[in-house]
Amino acid sequence: MIDLYSWPTPNGHKIHILLEELGLAYRVHAVDISAGDQFDPAFLAISPNNRIPAIVDQDGPGGTPLSLFESGAIMIYLAEKGGAFLPTDPRGRTAVMQWLMFQMSSVGPLLGQATHFRQYAPPGLAYPVAKFTADGRRLFGVLDRRLGESQWLAGDTYTIADMAVFPWIRGAARRGQERDKFSNLARWYNMIKERPAVERGVAVLAERRQPGPLDPKAMAVLFGSGQHQRR
Repeated sequence: MIDLYSWPTPNGHKIHILLEELGLAYRVHAVDISAGDQFDPAFLAISPNNRIPAIVDQDGPGGTPLSLFESGAIMIYLAEKGGAFLPTDPRGRTAVMQWLMFQMSSVGPLLGQATHFRQYAPPGLAYPVAKFTADGRRLFGVLDRRLGESQWLAGDTYTIADMAVFPWIRGAARRGQERDKFSNLARWYNMIKERPAVERGVAVLAERRQPGPLDPKAMAVLFGSGQHQRR
């Protein structure tokens, strides 16, 4: 059994989707990041960077529990445990890893900044809004060109690289992008969206996330003094 500590964000959805695709048994523990649950000492013992998602595999290597944080590391671990979505041959594995790292180093951070400055930052910050929106447009272009060459990001097979990128493309409008203007990316997105495991994965904890603007306490927890205290 895998204990999953998560919240319905793109990084959380990456793991939800993979667990559903693999069919591994898991139980969900909600970590409400707007309420400060990520700073609970019990959670910090699993995820010292106070970020979701994190897992504890109760049947880890050698039959003993293993805890793991960082979504990319979790995806690699789970794919290897489940024996799917990560090729074992060197060329195939390397192709997946480079696109997974592209998500971790570029797609997530830059689209996350676009979301922050467009949705949550105080008004009037025209420069960061323009910069990160333009960065996002460039990344959409990189993905679109790649998907004009290949059915999936890492080649002919659906892998954890696709699952990692998909949740960030799912919220394109919030990041200032028009997904349908990138025809190859849109084709890829629609193929993934229709997978039953993906539908189940994005539904995990969906009822817990409240729509609308964040209140001042949540803003402080996520982006202000609450986030930046020394732990």
